[in-house]
Amino acid sequence: MLTRRAAMFSAAAAVLMLATPTLSDELKLPRQKVELVAPPFVHAHEQATRQGPKIMEFTLTIEEKKVVIDDKGTTFQAMTFNGSMPGPLMVVHEGDYVEVTLVNPETNQMPHNVDFHSATGALGGAELTLVNPGEQVVLRWKATRTGTFVYHCAPGGPMIPWHVVSGMNGAVMVLPREGLTDGKGRALKYDKVYYIGEQDMYVPRDENGKFKSYESAGESYNDTVEVMRKLTPTHVVFNGKAGALTGKNALTANVGENVLIVHSQANRDSRPHLIGGHGDYVWETGKFSNAPETGLETWFIRGGSAGAAMYKFLQPGIYAYVTHNLIEAVELGATAHFKVEGKWNDDLMTQVKAPAEIPAPQTN
Repeated sequence: MLTRRAAMFSAAAAVLMLATPTLSDELKLPRQKVELVAPPFVHAHEQATRQGPKIMEFTLTIEEKKVVIDDKGTTFQAMTFNGSMPGPLMVVHEGDYVEVTLVNPETNQMPHNVDFHSATGALGGAELTLVNPGEQVVLRWKATRTGTFVYHCAPGGPMIPWHVVSGMNGAVMVLPREGLTDGKGRALKYDKVYYIGEQDMYVPRDENGKFKSYESAGESYNDTVEVMRKLTPTHVVFNGKAGALTGKNALTANVGENVLIVHSQANRDSRPHLIGGHGDYVWETGKFSNAPETGLETWFIRGGSAGAAMYKFLQPGIYAYVTHNLIEAVELGATAHFKVEGKWNDDLMTQVKAPAEIPAPQTN
């Protein structure tokens, strides 16, 4: 009997037999090992480069774990890349080779893989990366298209949506070698970059309406699928938890700084909006080969994609960054805060008169 793993290996072998010598281990390019960091932060990188292509080395370690996802103490059986929801943002340049070591420790319970929307062939690498607990695999693909792209686990059949909404998603940003431009030849540079991964979650409730807790992801599967099939999330959050990017964890900036926001949603559509600000330059589809739109109030992120928006902060204060389905933002958790330091500009906004009682009408 042909097992799934045997079938996967057969597919992998067929692909490898067709591979050309330039994709073998004899590729003569410099290597750069990248230490990934947890979102919303992004590893150090050049925005533009004069260097030639490299083999960029990354490691993604799968971690299945229980996490708390709101201030009520609701627990969630998460499946993650490198322990975070979303997984880390990986940044390379067009023409680089991305070499990813995918590690599935023996402490996990399930097989996993990774599908890179930025890669070409073999289901984005999913056919070549399926690993059981206690295994690891190395995949290399060439970054031929610029932009921001989702990656996610795709182990097959009904496991795909379950793994994705359980936290197994992240993003890759492929920069043009000359850096970002406004579509008219003018270079654009950012002072800071943040990665916001939006996550829809489906937590089962008991007969009394309270969220249930489970000891393992496998134990939660049947109940979770029942909730998923109704297509109504119980939580919609940024970076794994309601309030994860507010308060002491608010994103920081200064007046005059250009901030690039990379926003991904691996499963559902989203409508990012920066309250009190705008999208100066927005790559709504996330593809840097297209000219950015300018001056947007709200933009659209298609399910299964990532987009990017750049804004120069002009006033100090707290800015709320939300999905402008405000029910999801306020009731389900999809809100982040930017804390901006600097000098207030009265020309842009001023309170002409403070609140006071409505004056009595004048009579003759």
